[in-house]
Amino acid sequence: MADHGLRITRVLARRFDGRSEASFHPDLRVFVSDLVRPYGLPLREDLLREGVGHSYEELAADLLREALAEDEPVDLLILAFDTPDVRPGAPSSLALSRSCPGTPLAFAVCDQGVAAAFTALRLAVDYHRTGSCRRAVVVLAEQTALHHEPAAPVSLPERHGVVVLVCEEAPGPDMTIHQIPGAGLSDTVVRDRAAELGPDPALVLGPGLAGADGAAAQPFTGAWAELAEQLPAWRAQGRPVLVADLDRRLGVLSTLTLP
Repeated sequence: MADHGLRITRVLARRFDGRSEASFHPDLRVFVSDLVRPYGLPLREDLLREGVGHSYEELAADLLREALAEDEPVDLLILAFDTPDVRPGAPSSLALSRSCPGTPLAFAVCDQGVAAAFTALRLAVDYHRTGSCRRAVVVLAEQTALHHEPAAPVSLPERHGVVVLVCEEAPGPDMTIHQIPGAGLSDTVVRDRAAELGPDPALVLGPGLAGADGAAAQPFTGAWAELAEQLPAWRAQGRPVLVADLDRRLGVLSTLTLP
């Protein structure tokens, strides 16, 4: 409907310890070996031997069931992540769709760093505009283990983390997502976007931006976990919300505005 947009209505977040039995599976070694061999990157034999890391399907399934009632069918499910799953050959997004009411179209967004979360939300908005989606779920996940030595330093989370964003059709405009490549003036852009929202917007800044507080321990999900904690109070106060993060590897600034 032209006068209805897609909005974030609920956000749930969890952090986890432990590991998945999938971290011991011999296929993990085979997959990672094939992945890194052309680049001459060594495996993390210690992590493979000890069984470190977690499956995104196992991490997110219960939180999805908590976020959605049985009479709330989902039309679209998008899994977004930066750190690879410990079941890299398995379609975790499709597996997670079984934890949702309805029969959602399901796929994943990756290889975009922290921008992947914003891309997933932007795709959900675009899909809603086709008229085929009244409820979408975006699952953000990160786990602590990278089973090979990276070619350049990367930030890994201190704990496994999952955030579920439930997006539903509601009267009014869509949430607004912008992604700007080559954002050399990212702090200025964020200040300008915040000023457009009025005198007292709520700000959530990811670890790629100056002034971010506490999100670095969970580089992919930390800012969104803060949104989960604060959004009900901000909504009650009638405050607009700006979420922003900069992926420095890609040079992409992403912003989300919630009216």
